[in-house]
Amino acid sequence: MRFHTRKWVKPEDLNPNGTLFGGRLLAWIDEEAALYTVVQLENSQVVTKFITEIDFKSSAREGDIIEIGIEVTKFGTASITLRVEVRNMMTKTTIITIEKIVMVNLDSKGNPTPHGKTSVEYVKDRL
Repeated sequence: MRFHTRKWVKPEDLNPNGTLFGGRLLAWIDEEAALYTVVQLENSQVVTKFITEIDFKSSAREGDIIEIGIEVTKFGTASITLRVEVRNMMTKTTIITIEKIVMVNLDSKGNPTPHGKTSVEYVKDRL
């Protein structure tokens, strides 16, 4: 799994228990999944269709640096399925896992449309 994004846990990211608010983390994950999909499918019009069970394994505290890792598990006709893991960058302790996020490629009218992709492409290979 490649870890694409790092976030620094700040006071405004905390819940009343002093740990990272789950909703904030899920927003970061959804944004990263969308950005990853935009780059892979070369289309800025994508949406999150489905997210499976979210498994919180540990927490993060103020000052921690977390990493969001994403890997593609499947290319559909108009979708891409991702697996996500978030971990503490320093300790490598897993904070959360999501086995399946389905992102859908859209046309200019907001309808699902085939993307024609079958494997992960890296930007460096496109240049």
